Amino acid sequence: MQTDHIRNFCIVAHIDHGKSTLADRLLETTHTLDERQMREQVLDSNELERERGITIKLHAVRMGYRASDGDEYELNLIDTPGHVDFTYEVSRSLAACEGAILVLDATQGIQAQTLSNLFLALDANLEIVPVVNKIDLVGAEPEKRRAEVADLLGVKPESVLLASAKQGIGIPEILEAVVERVPPPTGNAADPLRALIFDSYYDQYQGAVPSVRVVDGVIRPGMHITFGNVNADYEVTEVGFMRLGRVPQPEIGPGEVGYVVAAIKEVSHTRVGDTILDAANRATTLLPGYQEARPMVFAGLYPTRTDDYEDLRDALEKLRLNDASLHYEPETSVALGFGFRCGFLGLLHMEIVQERLEREFGVDLITTVPNVEYHITLTDGTQMHIETPTAMPPRTRIETIAEPIVRARILCPSEYIGNVQKLCHERRGIFKHMHYPDPQRVELDFELPLSEIVLDFYDKLKGSTRGYAALDYEFLEYRPDQLVKLDILVNGEPVDAFSVIIHEEKAYLYGRDLVRKLKDLIPKQQFAIALQASIGNDIIARTNVSALRKNVTAKCYGGDITRKRKLLEKQKEGKKRMKQVGTVDIPQEAFLAVLNLGED
Repeated sequence: MQTDHIRNFCIVAHIDHGKSTLADRLLETTHTLDERQMREQVLDSNELERERGITIKLHAVRMGYRASDGDEYELNLIDTPGHVDFTYEVSRSLAACEGAILVLDATQGIQAQTLSNLFLALDANLEIVPVVNKIDLVGAEPEKRRAEVADLLGVKPESVLLASAKQGIGIPEILEAVVERVPPPTGNAADPLRALIFDSYYDQYQGAVPSVRVVDGVIRPGMHITFGNVNADYEVTEVGFMRLGRVPQPEIGPGEVGYVVAAIKEVSHTRVGDTILDAANRATTLLPGYQEARPMVFAGLYPTRTDDYEDLRDALEKLRLNDASLHYEPETSVALGFGFRCGFLGLLHMEIVQERLEREFGVDLITTVPNVEYHITLTDGTQMHIETPTAMPPRTRIETIAEPIVRARILCPSEYIGNVQKLCHERRGIFKHMHYPDPQRVELDFELPLSEIVLDFYDKLKGSTRGYAALDYEFLEYRPDQLVKLDILVNGEPVDAFSVIIHEEKAYLYGRDLVRKLKDLIPKQQFAIALQASIGNDIIARTNVSALRKNVTAKCYGGDITRKRKLLEKQKEGKKRMKQVGTVDIPQEAFLAVLNLGED
């Protein structure tokens, strides 16, 4: 296929604005799939994606389309996620494209992630094809939304397309707009090979299979390839393009999107953003890659049964092959035993990984409190980066603790401004800016500590705005603050799974609420159990789980009081000895209580 008849584009939008449904209609209209193969959300192959109605992984597919000018065009579509946690997937798609369809819900208008994805696309110099979707719904305001997008992009309102992906309205016009507006790729087949890896997955029979966008040169079976950042040599056994499955081709050339099979056993060799080169004729300059996914939230994953540790290790290894953003390393906890410290892109990403581990690999898990990475400066000037409270040095050695700050963009109806501001100020937010996209809605910009929003901020935001608010955030900087490590002591022994790094002003209330909740969850023993919250050597909250008491005086009928006292003293001595050697078995519900603290 000549490069001037190739169009590479992606679909970007806020979550639940109809990206996957639009992709379905494009596949139907171009007859890429027959009726037998079609189903709703056809590109969302993962069970969790279909169940939750969200896209988690990007999906590439090639379509053939005969345009109104009579020519046959090759359209390479990459469907992308819409949730804020998966922005890295969107950036990977943009690097392989020349254009982007920006989808907007006719009932909701511009949302936080709409703006975020638009800015990503503009930074990548992509041609934007704006589409107002769901115009068939009762509450739709297509002309109003059309004017909003036109004003945002600085284009004429009539250039914004109206569509209903569910009803199939406006789909031919979108395909024509892609052919007319999205520029064809550039590249020369005679130049040395340069192909950008934008995704990869693992096939147990054929090794790591990278998804690539060829920029220069040609890849064909039999040639030897290498990588820009890895010194390795592999022979290509198969190339082709994706259409729900792999479709082999004799070669793929400049501007084309496809896959490469070369029996690559080392998954680390197919790093996203790297360049594939011809081993016999290496190009002198590599393609500008993009940054690899950077974990923002860290949590410990432990099997409920210690015998399942190896199964969890195998499950994480297999999951890592298909999810390049998952980071993990072994970790040991006094309370929970052997497990792994994992890095995630956000709380939704953590939920998805946990659910996949339990469903696909049958591993029952305990998850510790999510944390973020802190930068610590010691009194001797040494810098430390820690992801878990157990790694925190003593208070006497710490000069400053810096936490990650994010810039949060919140869009909501204007009547909820007070609720949003109250919630953000409770989470130590700093108000920066307010903007009205239209008279009914407002955009609020806050600087917030990442640790304050990773756990339940999104749920609270939705609750305080009746579900109308949209949130998007990006990392800003590390900023020092009055942070302390809060420990929970059970019978004088710290339980590392309950430890958190928290702001000094919030430590007392958090510690008090947690020990009260644990009191109800930890079963009674034959001896009293002391539950304490401490910062260093200072106890800031305490409660007791009272002992189970046997009535040892029940067998005494009358007689001297000294007989009863003797029995009570004997029981008291026994409980004292038991407390010295006894251990407290903490149930799983107690560890889970930390995650939903404050929901009652």
